[in-house]
Amino acid sequence: MSRMAAGFTLVELLVTIALIAILLAIGVPSYQSVTTANRMSGEINGLVGNLQYARAEAVKQGQNVTVCASSNGTSCSGSGTWSNGWIVVDSNNNVLKVQQAFGGTDTLASSGNTLSSIAYNRYGFTANSGTLTLHDQANTQTWRKCVVVSPVGELTLNSQGACP
Repeated sequence: MSRMAAGFTLVELLVTIALIAILLAIGVPSYQSVTTANRMSGEINGLVGNLQYARAEAVKQGQNVTVCASSNGTSCSGSGTWSNGWIVVDSNNNVLKVQQAFGGTDTLASSGNTLSSIAYNRYGFTANSGTLTLHDQANTQTWRKCVVVSPVGELTLNSQGACP
């Protein structure tokens, strides 16, 4: 009488576990880089979207609209940093949009930390142009993204370390 074995042998189980461990060791770092890239792209796209919105509203309303670093999310105070979030306000100090601080460890700063706001006039131009740079926690040049705001209000998005 032959006996049919059901299930896996110990050797088969150990080989399967070893293969899964090898695949995870290869895949996890790749997954982390993908999530970092996607998170930072979303953050910088949010900033660009708010800047484009502010410029369009300035032209549409025929008045100044400002995007400024904010510490409290309700007013343009000089003490705010871009990493703490920003707000879009019109010339009557009506808050049009609010962006909260980033949830992760990414930092957004202006070149030389001198650009605390970007104000668009009724023609879509700005007098305070500059560069805003997004860094990951390790300040890896590969993941760095920059938004350059020109005096005519044009936005240029540079990525992968190509920042001025």
